[in-house]
Amino acid sequence: MTTADTTPPLRIGLLGTGPWARNTQAPALAAHPGVELSGVWGRRAEAAETLAAAHGTRAYTGEQGIDALLQASDAVAFALPPDVQAPLAVRAAQAGCHLLMDKPVATTVAGARAVAEAAEKASVASVVFCTLRFAPETSAWIAEQAAVDGWFTARAQWLGSLYAAGSDSEYADSPWRRERGGLWDVGPHALSVLIPVLGDVEHLTAAAGPADTTHLILRHTSGASSTVTLGLSAPPGAAGVEIELRGERGTASIPGWAGAETAFRGAVDALAEAVRTQVPHPCDARFGLHLTELLAAAEEQAQAAG
Repeated sequence: MTTADTTPPLRIGLLGTGPWARNTQAPALAAHPGVELSGVWGRRAEAAETLAAAHGTRAYTGEQGIDALLQASDAVAFALPPDVQAPLAVRAAQAGCHLLMDKPVATTVAGARAVAEAAEKASVASVVFCTLRFAPETSAWIAEQAAVDGWFTARAQWLGSLYAAGSDSEYADSPWRRERGGLWDVGPHALSVLIPVLGDVEHLTAAAGPADTTHLILRHTSGASSTVTLGLSAPPGAAGVEIELRGERGTASIPGWAGAETAFRGAVDALAEAVRTQVPHPCDARFGLHLTELLAAAEEQAQAAG
């Protein structure tokens, strides 16, 4: 005879109503057996009401709505532009809510640092959703490669065609993505794979490529080096994701993964575990700050060289 699990669900509120919230976060939170979707906040009342109704929860809007949702929640998930996310994450931490943030945490080091410091001061758990660290297939691969010594070099390419001619992606309407490009949008994903396997970045060189493409050369604390190509404007035939490691045991290539919703459920599980154990997750707000520091340095170099 087994004892029923009496652990109360983690009440998670969702801030944001755009495509990412609609397609990934709201469905994942609503379907998670250990979560109660405590509400949806949006800057547009109609969008918040539509998304909340689709998942059987309450809609919030306006400044008072933010406070009300924080009060009704143990944690909050963010589906907002990074520089809108950052101050609201500080506010949520100060209200005692755990944080499930999108990457990048912010596009300024000061903004990301404020989040990390607020989370630490409030003793709340935090997770930054870097997809490959939470998708079951890729997270297992990363852990396997991190346990292997002797990596010599790595090559990562993450090229999207969001802004290619003829693209009809709804994510192309995101002003911050268009302004900051692939470096900030997909750079966190690539770095979140390379750092746990090869070690932290001790030297970085960046240069601009065509359109929004950025090239990075990284030297890691393990002694290995890596090259990274990031962009959102590649022709459709050139788009794709590849991460390959080369070392004493040969080569290893990252596998495919099932999709963003499955990975997001993994991030929810990681946050719940961090809340339960009070052990910080490796992809926490402090790691999000470090990614922002690296991306800001790369952006500065690429602009200076260009």
